[in-house]
Amino acid sequence: MNWEQLLSLKRQGDTSKRLRIEQDDTRLGFEVDYDRIIFSSAFRSLQDKTQVIPLSKTDFVHTRLTHSLEVSVVGRSLGRLVGKKIIEKYPYLKEVHGYHMNDFGAIVAAASLAHDIGNPPFGHSGEKAIGEYFSIGNGQQFKDQLTDKQWQDLIDFEGNANGFSVLTASRPGIEGGLRISYATLGAFMKYPKESLPKKPTNNIADKKYGFFQTDKAFFEEVAKDMGMIANKSGDDIGFERHPLAYLVEAADDICYTIIDFEDGINLGLVSEDYALEYLIKLVKDTIGVAKYKTLTTKEDRISYLRALAIGNLINDAVRVFIENEEAILAGKFPFALTDKSKYKAQMDDIINLSVKKIYQSREVIEKEIVGYEIIQTLLNKFITAFNNQYEGKASNYDKLILKMLPEKHHLDKTNLYERLLHICHYVSLLTDGNALELFETINGRKKN
Repeated sequence: MNWEQLLSLKRQGDTSKRLRIEQDDTRLGFEVDYDRIIFSSAFRSLQDKTQVIPLSKTDFVHTRLTHSLEVSVVGRSLGRLVGKKIIEKYPYLKEVHGYHMNDFGAIVAAASLAHDIGNPPFGHSGEKAIGEYFSIGNGQQFKDQLTDKQWQDLIDFEGNANGFSVLTASRPGIEGGLRISYATLGAFMKYPKESLPKKPTNNIADKKYGFFQTDKAFFEEVAKDMGMIANKSGDDIGFERHPLAYLVEAADDICYTIIDFEDGINLGLVSEDYALEYLIKLVKDTIGVAKYKTLTTKEDRISYLRALAIGNLINDAVRVFIENEEAILAGKFPFALTDKSKYKAQMDDIINLSVKKIYQSREVIEKEIVGYEIIQTLLNKFITAFNNQYEGKASNYDKLILKMLPEKHHLDKTNLYERLLHICHYVSLLTDGNALELFETINGRKKN
């Protein structure tokens, strides 16, 4: 892979190449990506979607929106620091093509901003609830009518693939979705493969999948246009990662490791003594002891350590990337950057404690149980009504249910797989609160 091709400003529908040297620096294409994402309705919905604690009303706790904004800030720093080194190593990128280090930051920031845009309500349990509706729920009835890959898309419903669809799927009058640049889409694609074969290797890029069968053709176009390296054969589609996808992943890893831990501390799920013990290991080389001693509240002490920890992890991720840049460009780096971090043991300790004290806390489990019931009920009602309408046997109840669908979701879908995926997509874009309200309405429990 080569950087000039990877830093593509091309957008869906373009018939000619966009040259960086001809760009208006006051309205750079990669920055337009960020703007389009942040003004999208799918991004706004993240303000009421779970990061750790579903349906939480405390202002301590991060939502998907605040998490995404923080990941984009960390991603921008990672991108700029890496971009500075890349421009120094390959000066022709600036001298001939006009690229700047901030371009790398803008790409990674935009992709990081969108990294959770396809996640369903109620966190990762939302993905599982959709998948299990098909694998062990009422959706089992459709298996024999779908191809193996279509079925796998549904039983392993994946927020990353759904996010690619949010960013790129066309609908009448809106061709190409948000029309994000190929470089940003490449950085967004952490798992550039289809749902089957499932986990064919230990390569980090094969851990999950990155697109639904409906988006296969465009996904392949984007990857090939940027010169991403194909790593599957026959009818299977898969590629080695766009190099900047490693930075998006690192930004997310850094934020959820440290900031979810901070949420757990502020909620009282992790004691301050534990927190200090774990965080000090990450910052012992950079902590200002005199400064630290002036902080009188738990919140300020934890905030200070969090900032130092994130800074150390950013610098170390940049080190790992630059040391392995040639292997990454050759498609021969099958790891996450944090896997090779000098702080990996400390990060693993924090994640293990978070799993025990936060992710498996009673409050989280109770809310996830509620989320399962809500999502599977909504899928059942809307899929039944949508299919009955297509088959010309919709009951009055079905028609009433479909009136609950927003206008933009009233699309003709003649293919069963597309109808099923369309309803999954609709449910996935609901906020936690919207999903709960719709569930209560359908079940006659909504209070006036």
